[in-house]
Amino acid sequence: MVIIVNEFKRNEVQMTYPIRVRASALIIQNDAILLVEFDDENGLHYNLPGGGVETGETLIEAVKREAREEASVDMEVGEVAFIYEYAPFKNADKYGSVHSVTTIFDCTLKEGAEPSISLTPDPNQTGVKWIPLNELSQIVLYPNIREEIVAYVQKRRAIKLIEEQQLKESRVTFPR
Repeated sequence: MVIIVNEFKRNEVQMTYPIRVRASALIIQNDAILLVEFDDENGLHYNLPGGGVETGETLIEAVKREAREEASVDMEVGEVAFIYEYAPFKNADKYGSVHSVTTIFDCTLKEGAEPSISLTPDPNQTGVKWIPLNELSQIVLYPNIREEIVAYVQKRRAIKLIEEQQLKESRVTFPR
């Protein structure tokens, strides 16, 4: 999904550019985090299960789909743990040129779910692994939110996602 952002200056459109909307799963169990392993031109590194929101899909639907595609798991999606923004123009394009905003959800595996690499993994995906939280500093994690993850697990202070379709209908009449 792409959001078009407009910046206004004196009622004129200054610039229009797309922002990629992404959703990721933060899955913690038994003091370990579920990560997707990749080995590519950047070497061995890990990511949270997640990816881009597709047209006609909500953030929650996207994070569930991505977890199934990348880690072969079904899960319950909880509150928002983090919002992560990657602005390439502020980061020397280190992860590419696409501006993105990722909603990272606190998720729990459904009973009996066993993570594994899918039969059709993403390019360069080599595995799905539980990494003990006390070993996070020993791996390469993209984005590098290791400290934020550990701090979140200690406090569990989440952000509520408000979806319009979940709100009660209210009748407001506007004067004409």
